[in-house]
Amino acid sequence: MRKLFVIGIGAGDPDQVTVQAIKAMRQVDVFFLIGKGAEKQELTDVRAAILAEHVQQPHTIVEITDPPRDRTVPARRADAAYQGAVADWHEARAELLERAFAETDGVGGILVWGDPSLYDSTLRIVERVLERGNLRFDYDVIPGITSIQALAAAHRTVLHEIGEPLHITTGRRLRDEGLADGQSTLVMLDGECSFTQLPGDDIYIWWGAYLGMPDEIVIEGPLRVVENRITRRRAALREAKGWIMDIYLLRRSL
Repeated sequence: MRKLFVIGIGAGDPDQVTVQAIKAMRQVDVFFLIGKGAEKQELTDVRAAILAEHVQQPHTIVEITDPPRDRTVPARRADAAYQGAVADWHEARAELLERAFAETDGVGGILVWGDPSLYDSTLRIVERVLERGNLRFDYDVIPGITSIQALAAAHRTVLHEIGEPLHITTGRRLRDEGLADGQSTLVMLDGECSFTQLPGDDIYIWWGAYLGMPDEIVIEGPLRVVENRITRRRAALREAKGWIMDIYLLRRSL
């Protein structure tokens, strides 16, 4: 029975990699890195830097080019076309991972940004590979520090008020549903600066991009005061680097 580790490596800072993750990485013979294209080569480079810092044993790195996803279909969870597009993408990813794992020997490892349990498809892909029935292997999941934790640390803030729940959502759902009542709201996967569509002058925002990386930037303040600064800065960063990963926390004033 072969072994695979799915390892959360944090938001990008090699110092945020846990001791458990390091111990797992040191058991791996071959690491599978799913790339996002030339414009996101920096993400591959960061993972390579993490391996260089924490892994001493001989190992192989296999880069897998992420297959394209049909993004012409509107991202609506209940939409059958959208679900089908995502399922096709996951199946294509599973085929590539299966092929790469089958062509290598020893213990495998996949390095996952943040934590594998939060807005990441790696575990679903691994399960698809097993369901296909061509490979038999066991796998362990190693948790990692999320961009949520990195955002709170960078701003030196608590994510919620005393005894208050925390609502975690996406930019699309924020646009559709608005800000949750009586809860701090953490927004991920927002490529459209959806906070600009929220009404009201009583909202505070903590925003961050490239958290845990050398280019980390954070901005906070009353939403109506800083929203234009955030959108301009975000656009400039995306233009300069070709990609951006950002996240933000919203809270209404009492």
